[in-house]
Amino acid sequence: MSWPDPHAGPEKPVKTLAALLTMSCLGFGASVRADDAQLEQLAWLAGCWSAEGGEPGTVEHWLPLAGGTLIGVSRTVKGGKTIAHEFMQVRRSDAGQIVFIALPSGQSETTFVLKSLDTGSVTFENPAHDFPQRVIYRRTSPDRIVGRIEGVRGGKLQGIDFPLRRIACDPA
Repeated sequence: MSWPDPHAGPEKPVKTLAALLTMSCLGFGASVRADDAQLEQLAWLAGCWSAEGGEPGTVEHWLPLAGGTLIGVSRTVKGGKTIAHEFMQVRRSDAGQIVFIALPSGQSETTFVLKSLDTGSVTFENPAHDFPQRVIYRRTSPDRIVGRIEGVRGGKLQGIDFPLRRIACDPA
């Protein structure tokens, strides 16, 4: 493809440039939509979630998909004080894989690769990580999800469930 001839007169370059821009935008837009199709299957994760049985303020918030990324943050409160937090992302990696990236308080960032995805659950894995090796989210109803971490620790498979219920994002 070549740029329009600037000496061809005012109409031809404008029309050709407009056609080039239209083709580029259409091609790019189609690619973005195709890449986001799997991520869009996780729309049910977006929202504000409170830990069932947890202290007030123990929450997980997920922003809706935008720019090819779901972004989440969690906070754990015990004895009226924040004892832990985590920043999370679900996005496509540079290698083209869908990944869950976790940055828990006081720890290094860890990436887990998509293992399975269907309409109501998603599993990410990183077999090389100490614990957990899997991060799982499962939708149990429109207003309930269960987050789960699991893996082998001390030679035994262990798992921890985090039941969450949907709450209003604005506490007022």
